[in-house]
Amino acid sequence: MDKTALIKSINNGFKSLNVADKFKEEALKNIKLWLDDPLYIDYIPQIEYLTESNKWDLLLDSFYQVIPFGTGGRRGMVGIGPNRINGITITMSAQGHSQYLLKKYGADSATRGVVIAYDVRKFLKKGIFDDGRLNPVKELSCEDLAKMAAEVYTANGIKVYLFKSLASTPELSFTVRHLNALAGDMISASHNPPEFNGKKVVDEHGGQLIPPHDEELVNVVVNEVKEIKRLPIPDAEAKGLIIYLGEREHEEYLKAASQIGLNDYRSARILYSSFHGTSHTSAYEVLKRKGFDVVLDTDSSTPDPAFPSLMFNIPNPEVIEAYKNLMPNADKQNAEIIIVADPDGDRIGLMSKESEGWRFYTGNEIMVLATAYLLEEKKTQGSLKSSNVIVKTAVTTNFLKVLAKEYRVEIVPDLLVGIKYVADVMNNLESEGRIDDFLIGGEESHGSVAGNYIRDKDTSVPAILISELASREKDKGSSLGQYLDGLYDKYGYFRNYLTEIRLPGAEGMSKMALIQEDLRSNPPKTMGDFEISEQLDFWKGDPFLSETDKVSRNVIILRFKPIAPFASIQVTIRPSGTEPKTKMYFEIGMVPNEQSSLEQEKQEADTFLKELEKAVIKYCYKIIGIDFPDRGFLLFWQLSATEKMHYFEIEPQIEALVNETERNVRDQKLNELLEFLGSNPIEKVDKAFIAKNGKGIREFLNLV
Repeated sequence: MDKTALIKSINNGFKSLNVADKFKEEALKNIKLWLDDPLYIDYIPQIEYLTESNKWDLLLDSFYQVIPFGTGGRRGMVGIGPNRINGITITMSAQGHSQYLLKKYGADSATRGVVIAYDVRKFLKKGIFDDGRLNPVKELSCEDLAKMAAEVYTANGIKVYLFKSLASTPELSFTVRHLNALAGDMISASHNPPEFNGKKVVDEHGGQLIPPHDEELVNVVVNEVKEIKRLPIPDAEAKGLIIYLGEREHEEYLKAASQIGLNDYRSARILYSSFHGTSHTSAYEVLKRKGFDVVLDTDSSTPDPAFPSLMFNIPNPEVIEAYKNLMPNADKQNAEIIIVADPDGDRIGLMSKESEGWRFYTGNEIMVLATAYLLEEKKTQGSLKSSNVIVKTAVTTNFLKVLAKEYRVEIVPDLLVGIKYVADVMNNLESEGRIDDFLIGGEESHGSVAGNYIRDKDTSVPAILISELASREKDKGSSLGQYLDGLYDKYGYFRNYLTEIRLPGAEGMSKMALIQEDLRSNPPKTMGDFEISEQLDFWKGDPFLSETDKVSRNVIILRFKPIAPFASIQVTIRPSGTEPKTKMYFEIGMVPNEQSSLEQEKQEADTFLKELEKAVIKYCYKIIGIDFPDRGFLLFWQLSATEKMHYFEIEPQIEALVNETERNVRDQKLNELLEFLGSNPIEKVDKAFIAKNGKGIREFLNLV
């Protein structure tokens, strides 16, 4: 198609979208650039295909912005355009990073170099692009992107240490420190769905960049990259600019991680899953080396970018449904606990076998378990000091403050969200000669760090601590669940809960911003029947260090007036730094009450939390003009607002299928209606359907 005609067609297509003109204009500008610049020539056939297919929403979302630098680097969906992960956005990031390093470190860049690691991802999504045409993102893998990045760094004269095979984020952080490298890249999309990928940057300490240093990098990438230099891998090898990392370096990592632990409790049997990612090479190996009775779940630990054994194909330890297929195997193995990690091995997930069945632990509960165990054992051993330090972010449970007070240790509280801020505290302690005082730091999203061997989220050391604790409790005739409940009995029950409003696309970004703006400019006095006593805005106070600092500080905390028996009620609202969603963190705290059982308190808390969630979500939806029915709370929480509303639009069509006489036709039409929901569609919406019809979808349609 002629370029002029192509632009005209896209412009006309954009006119049909109910999206702000500024997004259309920016998308059109970027499309013109990709059509005119020879750098993007390989991507033109797919731009033509998307145009011919009238995929205006996808085109707009792919081109309306350059994919932003979030809390952990660049991360997003794989695809065509500057707002997608592809060979262009990754190599451009590497080129900007190269220029940043050369400017900052000069000749050291060539000698100290950059470490590059990668996980299992490969773009396998069908039906988006035309595989009959040139398609640069077809089966694009993390390894492919890692090698592309290596070609860029070496073309700029920077040595690259490239892992020969899959490696985890904790191992990358360790290796950067171990080799005294200047920086590191992790090619991964962490816990995101299969169609995502990304590039996380770490500094010479092995931690993610914090403001204003991340802003310096962003400015170079966005404003100073004029060309992307590439040196073919064989040429880089011939010049000695690529050094491959293998067993020797891996052994150093395993040794370092295995040195950490407090005791020799080893009786608990553990089922371990890597969620089809990299951690079978890290945390699992560390647990074996430490002498734990650990069994690898083979069904979910074979590296696989489709994450096939996980419900919804989402490799996220926060999602309880992801553990569904692990529990039967754990029962067969007579395991007491299940430990999992996300694909890049930096987020830990946990379940324990209790008398009532398998119990799931939130990220905050895992943090409480590990911290309490550390404090108890160190006190027993006589090594606990008043100068010891615990670090938490604004969304990490306040239960840690209770523990810090009880054990009379320091706590650095309520940092901005992101493990990089915990790492910064560690670096400051190290510069003061106090790094041995650091005990543990973490955040709500199943990420924590302990010891002094890395500066990023970890699975290995938290897995050691949790496994030791589970073994200790088993030796006592107890369990992890009983131990945690004992803490709640003693100090008061804390209930933590995470939910989100997922708002993809350009218009979604506007709506996310609108929520924050409205809360900020019109601080609510009430939400539903709940009275707000205090609103904390992280934008207020110290001046912004940079634009990235402004983004990181886009956090609002709502503290509600206590309602007996709840002594503290808090909701934190912030846009995600890595995904198109507004995240909401709920925490309600209760004081110990001898008049009621812990089970009663849990039930009270769950009932209260459901009503509070409805009030907060409905308030935020009202801001952006969405009427959200109560049954919507029964839909899978990670569905986007658009998907949820679309389900309610088609629900009458689903119900009408009962009149179709042919069973196979009913089944086929149902699959077509729910195709937009992706994998396991019925599981994502069935609860809402049951609430209306008294039966599940398949039973209602006589498809059981």
